[in-house]
Amino acid sequence: MSSPYPNGLPFSDALMREVRARFLGIEHDHQGRERLYFDNAGGSLRLKAAIERFAQVDAIPDNAERSHAAAVDLQTIQTKGSADLRTVLNARGGSVYASLTASGAMFDMVRAIADHVPGTNMVTTVLEHPSAFDAMALYAQRLGRGLRVAPSNRVTGGIDVDAIVSLIDQETSVLSVIYASNISGAKVDMEAVVKRAREIKPDLYIVVDAVQHAPHGLIDLEKTPVDGINLAPYKFFGCRGSGFSWLSERAAALPHHKLAGKPETYWDLGSSAPWQFAVLSEIVDYVCWVGSHFNDSTDRRTQFVAGITHIELQERALLATLLNGTESVEGLRNMPGVHVFLDSPDLSKRDLILAMGFEHLDCAQAVIEYGKRGVTVYERVASSIYSKRMLESFGLEGAVRVSPLHCHTQAEMEKFLLVTQQIAKAFAPA
Repeated sequence: MSSPYPNGLPFSDALMREVRARFLGIEHDHQGRERLYFDNAGGSLRLKAAIERFAQVDAIPDNAERSHAAAVDLQTIQTKGSADLRTVLNARGGSVYASLTASGAMFDMVRAIADHVPGTNMVTTVLEHPSAFDAMALYAQRLGRGLRVAPSNRVTGGIDVDAIVSLIDQETSVLSVIYASNISGAKVDMEAVVKRAREIKPDLYIVVDAVQHAPHGLIDLEKTPVDGINLAPYKFFGCRGSGFSWLSERAAALPHHKLAGKPETYWDLGSSAPWQFAVLSEIVDYVCWVGSHFNDSTDRRTQFVAGITHIELQERALLATLLNGTESVEGLRNMPGVHVFLDSPDLSKRDLILAMGFEHLDCAQAVIEYGKRGVTVYERVASSIYSKRMLESFGLEGAVRVSPLHCHTQAEMEKFLLVTQQIAKAFAPA
């Protein structure tokens, strides 16, 4: 079904002002230099409340595994954070796993499933982050299983559902699939993937990398019941040094690294860091606050759904401006000397990421030129382990990745387009 807002729905000016007041570093870097930070796919602008809460909670010296008042306070923070992860995912039961990084957690989940679920093959996609792809490749090789890799779609920049499910059979032990490409922004139809994969093998284990997608769109495990899914607060307006995963009851119960005295489905190793949970709650508080401007429900999941849905619509409006321009400046689609790669026309199937290039300037030098003009973007090049496999699947040697965030304005999109225009003209043949 087509979206009722194919080109998005911008925040009101009043809400935009309130949103921007809650973030750090939107207009200047940490040294006070004016800039546009359009590399949010490599991290994200930070919520003030998340940074403040991190410092507040991490300053508490107490061990949460005690019975005195301060320890009980920390336990309450962790309980709330665990509930909030379930709010983000619409998850019931299962286990919450707080780790140092989402990448480490992905290796852990793949290992537990691959080691203990029989089969002759494992299925993934060419667009996976190395933490997922390399984990699948490692355990497929170690266990003597075939690794089946779904190809990308060079038109949409994503992965077709048919390309994934055609590789699954009764001997598939695990499917690992990314929610959205971190080069093109193309989203995978996860509901269709899960439904059709389980029609082939009802007890198939499925793990999902949602690190890129979680800050930009809705996740609903009631509709997409998977066995493991991860996200990273540092890409979700939060702090580095933290990863969160959720595992289904059956996946959590698989043998895994844990202290012998802990419950069967417990995945954390060592003393917990309560600040991780506190920061996640601040993120959810913020999204629910956005949602409160569009929905008066007091139910936290309902508020969150409203918030993340309108964040997605705001970002779609920003993407439409980048691509199509305004009365004041040409959009990237029509700008002389500029190419938009993997430009699927249905913006409802894309997160706020785009890949572009210049006719007369390689992408690495283009990033430098943007930097000279106060714009931070990132080059995706085939020499990078984080880009090579994906770029080659698209038939690209490199691309400039542009990834603003919902707290940016239409005026900032116009500013970026004007800078892009300047660069294209500066390097056009005489």
